[in-house]
Amino acid sequence: SFAKISLIVLIISGLDFGQPPTSLWQWCLDNRFYSCIMIFFIFNAIEGHFISSGAFEIHFNDVPVWSKLETGRIPQPLELFQIIDNHLNMQYADVDIE
Repeated sequence: SFAKISLIVLIISGLDFGQPPTSLWQWCLDNRFYSCIMIFFIFNAIEGHFISSGAFEIHFNDVPVWSKLETGRIPQPLELFQIIDNHLNMQYADVDIE
């Protein structure tokens, strides 16, 4: 995930935010290797929990586009792009563009 990679990059770069670091942030900077490995595994465990729960839904403009609970599977990327394209075509079908 983006948050996981961003946090690891911030720790490796040693960014101090121009403020006195908190004790947790200072510990992460002092133990970069251990903190990066720990973040990687903790975030992977959290991501795995969300994926294994079966609750995978996609909404486009507050309209449900896909639900793993209803279909029993995760969509293929091409299939998902076609669904979104169809929703965009239906959304702009009434708009007359000249």
